Amino acid sequence: MKIKEFIGNKAFYRMTLSIAVPMMVQNFITNFVSLLDNLMVGALGTEDMSGVSIVNQLFFVFNLALFGAVSGAGIFTSQFHGKNDVDGIRFTIRYKTIVAVLLTVVAILVFIFFGDFLIGLYLHDTDQSSNLELTADVARKYLNIITIGLLPFAVSNIFASTLRETGQTVIPMVTGFVAVFVNCILNYILIFGKLGFPALGASGAATATVIARYVECLVLILYVIKKKKEFPFFKGAFKSLYIPKDLFKNVTVKGMPLLLNEFLWSAGMSILSMSYSLHGIAVVAGYSISSTVVNLLSIIFQALGSSISIIIGKLLGAGKFDEAVSTVKKIFAFTLFSSVLVGASIFLFSSPILKLYNTSEESKMYAEFFMKTVALFTPVAAFAHASYFTLRSGGKTLVTFLFDSVYLLGCAVPVTFALYYIFDLSIFVIFPIVQSFDLIKDTIGYILIKKKVWVNNIVDN
Repeated sequence: MKIKEFIGNKAFYRMTLSIAVPMMVQNFITNFVSLLDNLMVGALGTEDMSGVSIVNQLFFVFNLALFGAVSGAGIFTSQFHGKNDVDGIRFTIRYKTIVAVLLTVVAILVFIFFGDFLIGLYLHDTDQSSNLELTADVARKYLNIITIGLLPFAVSNIFASTLRETGQTVIPMVTGFVAVFVNCILNYILIFGKLGFPALGASGAATATVIARYVECLVLILYVIKKKKEFPFFKGAFKSLYIPKDLFKNVTVKGMPLLLNEFLWSAGMSILSMSYSLHGIAVVAGYSISSTVVNLLSIIFQALGSSISIIIGKLLGAGKFDEAVSTVKKIFAFTLFSSVLVGASIFLFSSPILKLYNTSEESKMYAEFFMKTVALFTPVAAFAHASYFTLRSGGKTLVTFLFDSVYLLGCAVPVTFALYYIFDLSIFVIFPIVQSFDLIKDTIGYILIKKKVWVNNIVDN
């Protein structure tokens, strides 16, 4: 093995960063506003922060299920783009639309009829240090409002994902910037009651988010209409739901495991969060703070990992297999290098960042512990992240299903509950054990990547 195999030239890094940087910027803006949102809601109290955090866990499941739905078809979009097949891209847009709308309808019905039950799963009578009724009330009101924004969020994902998969990463970044700017300004106005508006608290944060999602959706649609000559695949995409039978079957076979994987993985992560809530509301608040800060600082290696599906998908669609293998090695090395820097940053800045929060000292203590633990395992998580997107780029969605969600639900979740209910261990022992599970995923990922099971052209099959 030669070191040179893992180091690219200037053209490689220019190409990779041209894809990854817009996603980094968009994710940075989004997560920075999430941090500000977290700080503003946190100023209202631990119960408010915990209530919002609980709903965000529920929305997280819908978000990733939607991501899986559009990404399943997106594998084909990237490879059709590599072939310059406009009709193929148009059919994948229709497929995304059908699945995204169905998912949104189901999510709205679930949140309306089972919202109270789902919120209650995160609240436990054993926690006497916080007002559980207040937390439930905040969560219920927040969920009722946030549900109104599910449809524009789904539509934005259809447009933005297609643009990214065809190499247009700047446009979603700009529209994302507009949305988070609106969200940030409205958060301040509606949460605290500025400029003559009433102080709505956590409900104000939800209202600001919904308005921002409608703005993002509208800006994306208007831009695509204005630049329709540059995006011929959108022309006529919504005039019909027709998709060739063979393509529909192929996308379903390859894409549904990805949708199911994202749904089950996000559900598994929410169940993990639920298991952490057994240790008290302060742990829920601390975990919310930790997740927000970690997501903000992890945008570099996450964007590099995500760019694999775009870069490698295009190469595989064009039949450039050797170049795809060589490129994967370089992106992996780049991703791991950046993850070390990210981990060090999280570890060093965790304490100073917590000084910005106006919440309980107990919540801050848990948050710092979570952040420093995650920091130590950042390279491990980065390798698993890159492995997932590499396998997915070649259409190995069943493998990623087993690699990701089945592993989480079959291993991490049962062990986490067993450590609490059977061994009565504290969160300070359980959390590091959960983080270490990715070491096993890394081993499996390394074997699969080395065997080149992902080197496939799926649009010619």
